[in-house]
Order: sequence, then structure tokens, then C-alpha cells
Amino acid sequence: MARKRVKLQRILNDAHRRATFKKRLKGLTKKASELATLCGVDMCFMVYGEGAVEVTEVWPSVPEATSVLERFKAMPDLERYKKTTNLEGFLKESINKLQKELHKVKSEADKSETKLLLVEALDGRHLTFERLTVEQLTSLARMVDARLKIVNNRLEELRGQGLLLAPTPLLAKGPLPHDTVDYTNVEKPPSQ
Repeated sequence: MARKRVKLQRILNDAHRRATFKKRLKGLTKKASELATLCGVDMCFMVYGEGAVEVTEVWPSVPEATSVLERFKAMPDLERYKKTTNLEGFLKESINKLQKELHKVKSEADKSETKLLLVEALDGRHLTFERLTVEQLTSLARMVDARLKIVNNRLEELRGQGLLLAPTPLLAKGPLPHDTVDYTNVEKPPSQ
């Protein structure tokens, strides 16, 4: 059976609050000990109980905690505050990370939309580009150029391997028979 989620708010019952404090303090001490052992880090913590003027709990011991704090204070400011953060710094970092992620997702969505436009155009479903924005047309042109470059590179590679003949230059004698179609009487497709 799953545990009921604890509401994070001050416990009103004094006896229950003190019991929870002792229990949680024991858990905090255990976690700190595990972290120091597993990660090989020097650490300490001090806890003041409710309304206490004196420290209620020091871990690992007062002399060891004093030693850790003195070493921390002896560090140059640059080294000391290099990885520390406050709420404002944390929020700015989170916002920057989310903005980068949003930019990446938008970029992928634009790329997918452009691929779809290209497929529709090649399939004959997109006969007119009048309804496309300048950004969409520019993106489509870039994608077509990139795809053509890939195809041309592959053709050159095949020619280099001797698997494909070099293209023959067009004959100067005139147009080929299938190029003599008269397009003057063809109706334009209706505008949509």
C-alpha cells in the first residue's frame, strides 16, 4: 500500500512536531553520513531546534564541523562561491535552460513542417506556394538546396567510382522531340 503524501506545512500539534523533528533529524544525519561516505566529500551541518538559541545537532562532531567550516572560510571568494547559487540564480538558470529547450523544439517543429511542405510539393498536393509565408518559402528553398547538394555529392561519388557515366552535354542541333510541347493553350489552374 502506498504512503499518503505529506503536506509540507508546519505541524500544529507540539508533541507531534517534536517527534517528527527528532525522526527527520535522525534521517538527515543518516543521509549526510551516506553522502560523505559514498562520494568522499567533507561536509557538516548544524541544526537549531525550534526556539533554541544553542545548536541542537551538529554532524559529524563539533571539532570536525569547525574544521570543515574553517577550510571553507579560508578558500578564496572566487573558489568559495563558484558553485553556490541563490534562488534568483537558480531561477535564471532554469529559465535559460527552458528557453534553450523551447528554441530547440520550435526549430524541430519548423524543420518537420518544411519537410512536410517539400513532400506535399513533390507529391503534387501543393501546386501553388502563394499562401506560404516568406519564412516558409525561405526554409523550403534551403531544404531543397541542401537535398540537391546531397544528391549531387552522391552522383559525383558514383561517377568517381565509375558506376555512373558523366552527363552528356546537350546537343546544339535543337530541342529534343519531347521538348516541343506548346504550352500557350494550356489553362492555368484556378487560384485557391
